Amino acid sequence: MTGRCLTPLDRLLELADSGLRASFGRPSAARPTPGPAGAAPPADAGQRRHVAGLMRVNHAGEVAAQGLYHGQALTARSEGTRAAMRRAAAEEGDHLAWCRDRLEELGSRTSLLNPIWYAGSVVIGAAAGLFGDHLSLGFMAETEKQVEGHLDGHLERLPADDLRSRAIVLQMKEDEVGHGQSALAAGGAELPAPVPRLMRLVARFMTGTAYWV
Repeated sequence: MTGRCLTPLDRLLELADSGLRASFGRPSAARPTPGPAGAAPPADAGQRRHVAGLMRVNHAGEVAAQGLYHGQALTARSEGTRAAMRRAAAEEGDHLAWCRDRLEELGSRTSLLNPIWYAGSVVIGAAAGLFGDHLSLGFMAETEKQVEGHLDGHLERLPADDLRSRAIVLQMKEDEVGHGQSALAAGGAELPAPVPRLMRLVARFMTGTAYWV
């Protein structure tokens, strides 16, 4: 039996479903949440709000990553690149679940703007894919490199005794490094110099907004 050929409408509905699941769904992780189970959130209310803001940023970043990889898969030239993008999105589903679980433990919520982060990232990812698979894979590698630096910054800002949040961020960082290396090994090309700078500006806007909203 041959697979069904998806129409443009099918693909649009598939993206809408993926966006709703990433933004509002309750993904189940394939791996247990890192860190000591049942660890109490910070006792200080201000610290608790600060940690929640950081984890909300991380969750929003994972929603955006889903959008990027789904968009890149949409315009990938080869089936191998398309499969790599979908695989990366699926593997990062753990991060979505972990961040959402931690936000609930902190008595907080995910970003209200998640659908915007997802939709905007689909457009950016699809545009990156139009420049060819090698540049698209290079875009993926640069994305993961910047996320790695962003997570390093969060590790500096998280309370030293918040072992649960720190364990989640550390495991996320390890996974992102692996995804970036895989993209380069698959033939990812170096991006033109202005592109990483523009990516950092967009990320700064998103993280600054998602911390609060």
